[in-house]
Amino acid sequence: MNKKNSDHKIISQNKKAFFEYFIEETYQVGIELKGTEVKSIRHGLCNLKDSYVLISDEQVYIEGMHVSPYKHGNIFNLDPTRKRRLLLHRYEINKLIGAVKIKGYTLVPLKIYFMRNFIKLDIALAKGKKLHDKRHDIAKKDIQREVERSFKINHL
Repeated sequence: MNKKNSDHKIISQNKKAFFEYFIEETYQVGIELKGTEVKSIRHGLCNLKDSYVLISDEQVYIEGMHVSPYKHGNIFNLDPTRKRRLLLHRYEINKLIGAVKIKGYTLVPLKIYFMRNFIKLDIALAKGKKLHDKRHDIAKKDIQREVERSFKINHL
């Protein structure tokens, strides 16, 4: 497990996804990218903040993922928020289609990272949190922060 995590260099994370959703199951997928997009991502110019995953025509796409234009790309730069196809096996796509349509799950992008020389994306099957669940998480974080603060003060 440690060796696997050491191979990952995280480019961007969607921290808000963990606050907004209960994460049920995660998938590691590839992304279909063009040349200048890869160069831009290698420089860390990628943002998952307002992105979402959708299924259409039995293909899985990510929309709203912002990849800044490569500054030396000239005419080869593409739209920064274009729809990009995600690379999954057919049985995984069928499983996701069933979960989204029948069980009411949502597909959420979690993080984009390098795995050796490949750019990978983690997506998750997630259920939306209600307002009281979010309040509970905030209260738990506040309590944890107070405990850490008091521990730090007592041990100085």
